[in-house]
Amino acid sequence: MRYLTAGESHGPRLTAIIEGVPAGLPLTADYINAELKRRQGGYGRGARMKIESDKVEITSGVRHGRTMGGPITLNVTNLDHQKWLDIMNVADVNDKKKELRKITKPRPGHADLVGGMKYRFDDLRNSLERSSARETTMRVAVGAVAKRLLEEIGVEVASHIVTFGGIDIEVSENLTVSEIKKRARQSEVSIVNPEREEEIRSYIDQIKKDGDTIGGIVETIVGGVPVGLGSYVQWDRKLDAKIAQGVVSINAFKGVEFGVGFEAGRLKGSQVMDEILWSKEDGFTRRTNNLGGFEGGMTNGEPIIVRGVMKPIPTLYKPLMSVDIETHEPYKATVERSDPTALPAAGVVMEAVVATVLATEILEKFSSDNLDELKEAVQQYRDYVKGF
Repeated sequence: MRYLTAGESHGPRLTAIIEGVPAGLPLTADYINAELKRRQGGYGRGARMKIESDKVEITSGVRHGRTMGGPITLNVTNLDHQKWLDIMNVADVNDKKKELRKITKPRPGHADLVGGMKYRFDDLRNSLERSSARETTMRVAVGAVAKRLLEEIGVEVASHIVTFGGIDIEVSENLTVSEIKKRARQSEVSIVNPEREEEIRSYIDQIKKDGDTIGGIVETIVGGVPVGLGSYVQWDRKLDAKIAQGVVSINAFKGVEFGVGFEAGRLKGSQVMDEILWSKEDGFTRRTNNLGGFEGGMTNGEPIIVRGVMKPIPTLYKPLMSVDIETHEPYKATVERSDPTALPAAGVVMEAVVATVLATEILEKFSSDNLDELKEAVQQYRDYVKGF
């Protein structure tokens, strides 16, 4: 499975094309829209989330509620585009209109300046429009298709926030993936500890009053993963590495860890390695899951536990200093959005990205022209692994 996304933040629409989805997968726009709605929710979102109410249109690859095996095209209309018709016109316009909403003052932490240098823009809006996190709309849409596929073979994906701007959220041990999903979705700040809900909301309110922003750490957990996805035989076939690339490719994500993650650098080997167990009922399992479901770049049958760190949103209502690319004079950076944090939404995006990487790996490993064919192949493999 592979996909491409296209579209600008204030353009007419966003598009994704997915190739390689098996025929026969039940898929509806309503299912995808539910995921898109999650991306636009969460405490701390700004004004644009009230402007946009994303709805997907499926224009190819699905007939009578089931995939056909061909490329699937997904479109999301930008409702806000009507206010940007001249500014984002694909046709040439006069010089006066070209000056509308022109950006010559790059914002610290954004792609504005480097994109302008790389692609030789005198209007940094060209960088902003594509580098915007608006692009993650389509990654969530693609991820929804991936999650729909994973559900069919018993794989479940959930995410929650474990750190909000330096405030760590305690997580009860032995929560199932289903329990984490339920609790996080009941929370406006996507946490599994309801006792901390009001504290986090108040903290976000204060950050907004201060004109500042916060980042944090998102944890994604995947249950029901078959053993042996990925491979140790080449560096680029290791599945944890593919997931790491996917997570860090999300706007504003700057790092990733699995299991105990960077804490492993402070522990002894005996405290990190997961002892191997066997039973007739379950086959091979691990006593712990410190390695986050991976050994040698391959899934080991334990839940995948991956965390991504998101930096604070770089656009501040208390703007930082920048330099005008035309005059080279110092200037306070412009404001393009108003969210003190987008962590809950980022969790939805990370969930989608991890699901997409996993679905791609599964479709590469198993025969999958048709959904029934895939389900049979996965079940046969699970039976083999259990009896190993």
